[in-house]
Amino acid sequence: MSDKSIPLAEQRERLLHQAAAQRRTLAQCIEPWRLPLARVDRGLAAVQVIRRNPIVLIGGAVLLVALLRGNSMKWLQRGWVAWQMLRGLRNR
Repeated sequence: MSDKSIPLAEQRERLLHQAAAQRRTLAQCIEPWRLPLARVDRGLAAVQVIRRNPIVLIGGAVLLVALLRGNSMKWLQRGWVAWQMLRGLRNR
């Protein structure tokens, strides 16, 4: 080995140990956030599914109205108007 390579190898070794310590510290700091972030991730995935397949949202609303069975026609009309308004705003 040359005279330069020994200090470089030692510095590399120190940096590797420092990086490992930083990774452990970061993992400990992030651990309490793991579950809440997983829930947010699932929620975002659900929103993406609904945005790609709006029929799922419509089906859920129709099912809810069918289960409530009170003034269902009035709620269906309101839902239809709201749906049309949202589509109009999105197309602008």
